[in-house]
Amino acid sequence: MLKSLKSYDDLVAMRTLCEEKLKLDKVKVYICMTGCRALGAEEVYGEFKRQLDEQNLKDKVEIIETGCQGLCARAPVITIDPPGVFYGRVTVDIVPEIISSTVVNDQVINKLCYVEAGKRIPYLKDIPFYSKQKKVVLRNCGIIDPNNIEQYIARKGYESIAKALFSFTPEDIINEVKDSGLRGRGGAGFPTGTKWEFCRKAKGDTKYIICNADEGDPGAFMDRAVLEGDPHAVIEGMLVAAFAIGSGKGFIYVRAEYPIAINHLERAIAQARQLNLLGDNILGSGFNFDLEIKKGAGAFVCGEETALIASIEGKRGMPRPRPPFPANSGLWGKPTNINNVETLANIPIIILNGSESYKQYGTKNGTGTKIFALAGKVKNTGLVEVPMGTTLREIIFDIGGGIPGRRQFKAAQMGGPSGGCVPAEHLDLPIDYETVKEVGAIMGSGGLIVMDSDTSMVEIAKYFMGFCHDESCGKCVPCRIGTKRMLETLTKINGGNGLKDDIEDLKEMAYVTQTASLCGLGQTAPNPVLSTIRYFMNEYEELIK
Repeated sequence: MLKSLKSYDDLVAMRTLCEEKLKLDKVKVYICMTGCRALGAEEVYGEFKRQLDEQNLKDKVEIIETGCQGLCARAPVITIDPPGVFYGRVTVDIVPEIISSTVVNDQVINKLCYVEAGKRIPYLKDIPFYSKQKKVVLRNCGIIDPNNIEQYIARKGYESIAKALFSFTPEDIINEVKDSGLRGRGGAGFPTGTKWEFCRKAKGDTKYIICNADEGDPGAFMDRAVLEGDPHAVIEGMLVAAFAIGSGKGFIYVRAEYPIAINHLERAIAQARQLNLLGDNILGSGFNFDLEIKKGAGAFVCGEETALIASIEGKRGMPRPRPPFPANSGLWGKPTNINNVETLANIPIIILNGSESYKQYGTKNGTGTKIFALAGKVKNTGLVEVPMGTTLREIIFDIGGGIPGRRQFKAAQMGGPSGGCVPAEHLDLPIDYETVKEVGAIMGSGGLIVMDSDTSMVEIAKYFMGFCHDESCGKCVPCRIGTKRMLETLTKINGGNGLKDDIEDLKEMAYVTQTASLCGLGQTAPNPVLSTIRYFMNEYEELIK
C-alpha cells in the first residue's frame, strides 16, 4: 500500500526502499506491452506467466510490462536481464524454449536475435539501433513498468520537483531552463524558459498549465510512446513548470485514439495523488497543484494552441488570432502555459542534473536530444532518440539500417503533413531547427517518413495536401480554399491531366496560403508541395508532358 509522502526525507527514504526492491536477485524479463500488443505481446506475456507458474519459477523470475522498447520493426520484443539479450518477433510457441534456454541457462536462441549484415547480435547494447542513440527523454521507456510508481521513484523519479520546491525559487527554475537552451519540441522551437517567464510575469490570480498531447501527424508516435512508457516523467515536468509559473491547475489534452496512453496516465495521476505528489501541500512544501485529463476528438487542428484551448473550454476547436497570446490570455481568459509531451519530459533531467549537463548534447541552436518516429521505407522502423545535430544519414542508415531491398533512398518527409521532403543531397544535414528550415522542411514534432526510389513525390505531395485539407477547420479563407485548390491541381497533375501553367499556379497558391492563413496548419500546409517542386521538379514536368 502506497503511503503519503509528507516531506523530502520521506521521498528519499522511499527511493531507497524502491531501489532495494529492484536489486533483488531475479532474472528480469522486460516485455513491451504498448505498441507490440498489435502483434501479440499480450498473448506472449500471458504464456510467460503461465509457464513460470507451472515451473515454479515465480520467485526467481520477474516479468516487467514496459512501454515501447524502440525497435518496432521486430515487434513483439523482449529483453532478458541478465544477460541483456534482446529478442524480436517473439511468439507464444517459442516462450517455453526462451525460459528453458535463456532464462534458466543463459543460452542464446540464435533465431530470435537481431541480424545486421548477416551477423546475429544477441545483446541489446551491441545492436546499432540502440548503441548509436542517446536516451534522455526515453531513459525509462522499455526499462520500467509505467504503471508502477515505485519503479519510477527508484530511478530518481520526482526528485526534480522536490529539488525545485526546497532548493529553488520559481525564478531560479526559469533561469535554469533558459540556460539549458531547451526549445519547444512540438514544432515551433520557441525557447521554453522564455515562454515560462512570459506566463509567470503575466497578471492574473489564476494560471493554468497544459500538456499538449494531441499528436496527429501521420507516422508520428513520439508523444504516445512517452505517455505510455513513462507517464510520471510528464507529470513531474508539469509539476516543475507549474511551480515556476505559479499555477495550481493543469490539463493533459490527449486524443481519445490513445487508449493505452490515457489508461497509463490515469493510473499515474492516481498513484501520484496517493503519495501526495499531486494535490494540496505537496511533500509538505505548501505548494498545491492537481491535474486532469481532457480527451480530444481527433481534430489535427487542435494541436494548435488556441484551438486546443477552445476545445478544453467546450467550444469547437478553431484557432483565434494572436495576440493576445495564451501566456497573457489563454484558458478561460487566464494566463496559460502550453508545452508538448517531449518538452515537459526533458524538464526533470534539466532540474536534477543542471543546465550545463543538459547542454553537453546537441548544437548551439538546439541543445539536448530529439525523438524521431522513424517510419516508411526503412529496415528498422521505430522510436529513435539522438542528440540535436545528428545527420539524416546517421538516423536512416546507421540506426535505421538503411533502405530494404535493392532500392535507393529518395527523400525523407520531416515535420509531419506540414513538413517538407528532404532529398538525398541533404543526407549529411545536421538536424536542428535552423538547418532544417533552410532546406524547406521543419523540425515539427519529430515524424520522419523515409521514401525510396519507387516513391512518386507528386503523389506524396497530394497525400499530405489531402490530409491538411481534410483537417482544416475552415475558419479562414486562405487555408480552407487554398488547400482545396492545391489538392485539386495536384490530383489533376498526378492523374496525367496537368497543364504547363499548373506548377506556377501551385507556387502562387502556396505563397498566398502560407502568408495569409490564420494558424500554423495553413501557414505550413504548402511545405510538401513547395519542397517537392524544389527538389523533384522533373517528376511534375514528366507527368504534365
